[in-house]
Amino acid sequence: MKSVRRRILGALALSALAAGGMVAAQEDRGGGQRPVDGSGSFEVSGVRVDVSAASADAARTAGWRVAQRKGWQMLSQRLTGSAQSLPDGTLDSLVSGIVVENEQIGPKRYIARLGVQFNRGRAASILGIAGISERSPAMLVVPLIWDGGAGTVFERATPWQAAWARFRSGGSVMDYVRPSGTGADALLLNAGQITRRGRGWWRTVLNQYGASDVLIPQVRLYRQWPGGPVVGTFTAGYGPDNRFIGRFSLRVDQGDAVPALLDEGVRRIDTMYQDALRSGVLRPDVALSAPPPGTVIPLVEEAPAETETVPGEGTPVAIPSGTVVTPLSIQADTPNAAAVEATEAALRGIPGVRSALTSSLALGGVSVLRVTFDGDATVLAAALEARGWQVQQGEGTLRIRRRAAAPATQPASSPQG
Repeated sequence: MKSVRRRILGALALSALAAGGMVAAQEDRGGGQRPVDGSGSFEVSGVRVDVSAASADAARTAGWRVAQRKGWQMLSQRLTGSAQSLPDGTLDSLVSGIVVENEQIGPKRYIARLGVQFNRGRAASILGIAGISERSPAMLVVPLIWDGGAGTVFERATPWQAAWARFRSGGSVMDYVRPSGTGADALLLNAGQITRRGRGWWRTVLNQYGASDVLIPQVRLYRQWPGGPVVGTFTAGYGPDNRFIGRFSLRVDQGDAVPALLDEGVRRIDTMYQDALRSGVLRPDVALSAPPPGTVIPLVEEAPAETETVPGEGTPVAIPSGTVVTPLSIQADTPNAAAVEATEAALRGIPGVRSALTSSLALGGVSVLRVTFDGDATVLAAALEARGWQVQQGEGTLRIRRRAAAPATQPASSPQG
C-alpha cells in the first residue's frame, strides 16, 4: 500500500514539475519585459545607510528615513550646486518610492544601499528649477546584444533589453521610449533593422512609437569559459545611420554577475547620451520629421510670388503663396548610374517639381526618389504619363516605368510571281 502511495505522489510531483516547465517555457517565449519605471521621478541611487535600533523593523524604518535625508541632499547638490535639508514630514510627501539595491537585516541593525525616488514636480518646485529643466525629444531605444555570434533585439528575451527595462530614467534628461518587446516589436525592431538606412521606413517605425529619432545601444559579450569571466564591449550609437558616440568595456569575474555588468553599462551609456545631447552632437535627423503628403506650408508674412526657373526650360514658373507642397516617394527602375541621373533630370524637368533626390539607391533594381511637388500627386502623375512614363499611384507614392518602344512595322513581302 505504501509503495502504491509513493508512486501516486511521485506521479503528481512529476505532473506539477511538467506543468511548471510548460509555464516557464511559455514565459520564455516572450520578447522582453516592460520598463519598471515610467513615472519620470527624480532618483538618487547608491545611498548607503548603517543604522542600529531596538528591533529589525525599527532599524529598517530608521534606515529609510536616513536615506531620504541623504538622498535629498544629494539631489539638491546635483541640481542646484548646494546641499539642502528638509524636515522628515516634508520629505515623506516628496518621496514616491524607495528602491532596495542591496540590504542586510540583523536583529537590531540595518545595512543597505538604497535608491530614493522624489516626485519630479514637487521637488522641482521646492528647488526652484521647475522652468529650467531640460528634456530631450522622445528617442526610441533599440537595444542590440551580440552574444554567441548572433545579434538580437526583440526576437527573443535578452538580458540587455531587461537591463534597459530595469533602468530608472527619472534622473536623466533623455526621454527614452522603451518598447516592451511584445506585439509587433519583434517584427519592426530586429537586428536587421539596424542596418537599414531608408528614412521612409524609419519614419513609419518611429511614428508607431511616437518618437523623433532612434538610439542604438549595443553590447557584445565575450565569455572566457562557461560560468567564468565575461567581458562586455558597449557602444552608443544613434540615428538610422547608427552614428558613433562612444565605446567602453567592462568585466566581471563570474557569469552570474552579467546582469550587474549590463546595469552598469546602461548607466554609462545614458551618461554618454546626456553629454552628447548637451554638446549638440545628438540631434534628431530632420529627414525623419518631413511633413505628410498634402501639407500646406504657411508663410510667416505676405511676400510677392517667387519665381524659379525649371531646369531644362527657359520660362520662369510663378509659385503663389500658400501653394500645397506635396512630398512624394517615387519608385523607378535604375539598372545603372546613368538611369538614376536620367530619372532625376526627367523629374526636375516637370513644371512644379521643386526637388528630386535619390533617397534609396539600388543599382540593378528599384530606387526610391524623394520629390517635392507644388500641387497634387495626380497632377504629377498626369505630367509623367504625358512624357511617356507608365505610372501607378499609391498613398504618397508613385511607381514609374518607361514605356516599351513599339516594335517596328515590317514591310509586307510581295508575292512571288
